[in-house]
Amino acid sequence: EPINRIAQAGDLFNKIKKINIDYNKENLIVFYLNTKNQVLHSEIVHMGGLDACIVDPKTIFRIALLKNSNGIIIAHNHPSGDLKPSTEDIDIFERLKQVGDIISLKCLDSIIFNKKEFYSMHEM
Repeated sequence: EPINRIAQAGDLFNKIKKINIDYNKENLIVFYLNTKNQVLHSEIVHMGGLDACIVDPKTIFRIALLKNSNGIIIAHNHPSGDLKPSTEDIDIFERLKQVGDIISLKCLDSIIFNKKEFYSMHEM
């Protein structure tokens, strides 16, 4: 996968559209970035059911540390296609930012997407 700089959420959405995703299930994709916001690695870390996806910060940050990442961006879809963040979505993003702050690894954004559009929690 070529290393491209992520300057804004739309850049990441263009990468997401190239990933083979089952939009009938909730998927959590993590993008691991270097200091220049270039993608070092991306991975679907969880596929959930129709309305939930387990977010395990230990898994996310373990991979980030192994990949020598400077930051992460998480992205997930809602099978309903709705882009509005749930209370849980907001809580998880805040928790990942707090954990990241402790270990000097930034959680830069949380993106909710469907096949055609995206919503950036950072750019809201």
